[in-house]
Amino acid sequence: MESRARIAIKALTWQLLGLVVMLGIGLAFTGSLSAGGGIALVSGVTGYLCYFLHEMAWARIGWGRRPR
Repeated sequence: MESRARIAIKALTWQLLGLVVMLGIGLAFTGSLSAGGGIALVSGVTGYLCYFLHEMAWARIGWGRRPR
């Protein structure tokens, strides 16, 4: 079972990568760094929370794991 701290760090590093990608996409679509940044920020926070909750749920599911 993974610790909450490990799940949180994995979620954070994943979202940082996603934040950069979303900033680029938002900038490309809007032509505005501030609008692209706003889109990226909202997307990043939402994505982080969803990923964290998803990982927490899967950490409780034993299906597909091999016994230690």
